[in-house]
Amino acid sequence: MQSTYLSRSLFGCTRISFITAALFVGTLALAGNAGAQEPTSSQRPVPESPAMAEHNAAPTSLRELMQEAEQKNPQIAASFHAWQAARNVPRQASALPETQLSVQQFSVGSPRPFEGYSNSDFAYIGFGASQDIPYPGKRQLRARVAEHEADSMEAQTDSMRRTVVGTLKMVYFRLAYIQQTLSVLQRSDSLLTQVQVAAEARYRVGQGNQQDVLKAQLQHTKILQEIAHHHQEEGLLEAQIKQVLGRPQESADIVAETLTLRALPYTATELLQRAREQNPDVHSKQASIRRQDTQVELAHKEFRPDFNVGYTYEHNASQFKDYYMASFSVRLPNRGRQRAALAEAEQNQERARQELDAESQRVLSEVQQQYVRATTSEERLKIYSDGLVPQSEATFQSALSAYQSNRQDFESLLSGFLDVLNLDLEYRNELVEHESALAELERLTGVDLP
Repeated sequence: MQSTYLSRSLFGCTRISFITAALFVGTLALAGNAGAQEPTSSQRPVPESPAMAEHNAAPTSLRELMQEAEQKNPQIAASFHAWQAARNVPRQASALPETQLSVQQFSVGSPRPFEGYSNSDFAYIGFGASQDIPYPGKRQLRARVAEHEADSMEAQTDSMRRTVVGTLKMVYFRLAYIQQTLSVLQRSDSLLTQVQVAAEARYRVGQGNQQDVLKAQLQHTKILQEIAHHHQEEGLLEAQIKQVLGRPQESADIVAETLTLRALPYTATELLQRAREQNPDVHSKQASIRRQDTQVELAHKEFRPDFNVGYTYEHNASQFKDYYMASFSVRLPNRGRQRAALAEAEQNQERARQELDAESQRVLSEVQQQYVRATTSEERLKIYSDGLVPQSEATFQSALSAYQSNRQDFESLLSGFLDVLNLDLEYRNELVEHESALAELERLTGVDLP
């Protein structure tokens, strides 16, 4: 998937092409009039070039930023703590209900406390304890339900980590593209001043026309606009990366490394199998199915009664004997309510199965789509590097030689140069597409491409 950042970065391609073409023409003119006098310009003033940010810091590799994101990203940390919290639920679910302690005071003849305690063997002070005991197997099933829920949370934590890292990769690739094209614009801007001076010199000695000078000024203004736009895009992308890394926004700028082509050493069948085995979203749905299966088993077990045992010691006055009482009770379930609970569990079980099937189909479809994108993009990159780019460069060099010997018109030279520039920009854009597809495959399948 490509955001509007890449589209916007290509917006100025045509303008850049005209600028660079003007640069070639101006350079040729400057060489032919090196001895001519430089008159002062009588044209309208040209806007000054804005301050261009120079990145003196060394580039930061994507792998370093990935490690930093895994350690410091707050979303990953929050998901991890949620999983750790879920790991403590099974012990709670398997524990016995709380023991109840009681103190009793029984009066005889009057509601006043301890009335009749010394003259009646019915008055007493009692101390007792009681314990609810679920039907055998219920506690273990509840613990298993909680364990499967914790497994699902673990898979969701892994999914969150992969999502954050995948987002970081996408933004990093866009930042690398913007910074590379920005440096090209900055170098072109410094050379464009020489083009303008050369055009003015040719105009003043009668070898050029005013339209060439005005066009040079116009292209200079356009490239300044593109530089300002690239600065904006660069700042927005760096802000996104700092957010993912948990860095302060006022921290140092991030410089991306130059993008290089990575190979895809897996077939489509291998990637699909890796997705089935390692995709965390699929694992989370599988854990949900196990949880619902256990929930259905527990719903059947809930038809069984629970029990309660108790023991009370009753102390009388010294002239009377003490009492000792043990109790046992059975709590019968409401069968109508339990049948409704069982029906609910069975529906949730079927829902979980359908969700797993839908998630598996979605993941496998995305893997196949990204594989097609990556392989076809790799083929196009080979066509660019082995065919289109060198052929366009050869064509342009031929047109340049013919133009220098006055055997070619300017429009043919410009057309050849536009082919060189546009194909180079298309190659860079295709490289971003290829690397983004590989990043998606890494997220979906868990493979680590070199």
